[in-house]
Amino acid sequence: MYLEDCTAICLEMQLVRKENMLKKTVSDKIRERLDKEGVRYWAGDNISSHLEEQDKADLIDELEEKFESVLDSLVIDRHSDPNSMGTPRRLAKMYINEIMSGRYDAPPPVTAFPNDDPDHRYGGIIVTRAELISMCSHHHQPVKGVAYIGLLAGVKVIGLSKYARIAQWCANRGTLQEELTMQIADELIKHTGTKDLAVYIQATHGCMEHRGVHAHSSLTQTTELRGQFYNPSVKNEFLDYIKMQQQFAGTRT
Repeated sequence: MYLEDCTAICLEMQLVRKENMLKKTVSDKIRERLDKEGVRYWAGDNISSHLEEQDKADLIDELEEKFESVLDSLVIDRHSDPNSMGTPRRLAKMYINEIMSGRYDAPPPVTAFPNDDPDHRYGGIIVTRAELISMCSHHHQPVKGVAYIGLLAGVKVIGLSKYARIAQWCANRGTLQEELTMQIADELIKHTGTKDLAVYIQATHGCMEHRGVHAHSSLTQTTELRGQFYNPSVKNEFLDYIKMQQQFAGTRT
C-alpha cells in the first residue's frame, strides 16, 4: 500500500511538472499573436497595438521569475542579501515601465494645429531640444544624450513639448543611435506632415564607457536630414541654432 501511494504521488508530481512546462507564458501568447499577424518584434519595435489590457502586468510577473533565475545563476543570495531582496521585481518593472516602455506603451497623444492661413502661416525653422535616455540593443547599456530637432513648418504644427515626448517615446526601447535618429524623423514627419526635417543626436554610450574600451570621453553624433535640410543654407542655419541651444543649456548648468 505504501509503495502504491508513493508511486501515485510521484506520477501526480510528474503530471504537474509536465503541465507547468506545457503552460504558455504571457510572452509565448504575445509572440504567437505577433507571428500570426506577421508583425516584427525587434528590440526597437513598438508592439503596443497588439497587447491586451492585462499583458503588461503579466509580463512584469513573468519577468520577475526570469530575473530571479538570473540572480540565482549569478550565485547571488537574493533571499538573505538585503541589497538583492526584491531586485528581480524592480528589474522587471524598470524594463517594462521605464527603459523599454517605448515598446509597450502607445504613442503619446499629439494634437496638430493648422498652419495654412496665408495671413498667419509660419514658414521659418522650428528648432527644439529633447533629452533622451535609451538602451543599446547589444549590451543593454544606457545611452544618454540630447536630440535637436529642426523642421520647416508645413500645413500643420504640433506643441513644442510634443517633439520631446515623441523623441523620448522612440528612445525608450532597445535600439542603435543611427536607427533612433531615423525613427524620430519618421514619427515627426507623420505628425507634422512636413517633408523638410532634421534630427541631430549626440549621446554617450554605456557599452563604450562601462565595458570594453572604457572610453569615458566618447561622444557619438548622428544626423538625419530630409528635404530642404540638404540645402547648405538651411542646414547651416539649423547647425547655428544647435550651437545657440548648446550655449543656452550651458549657462543653465
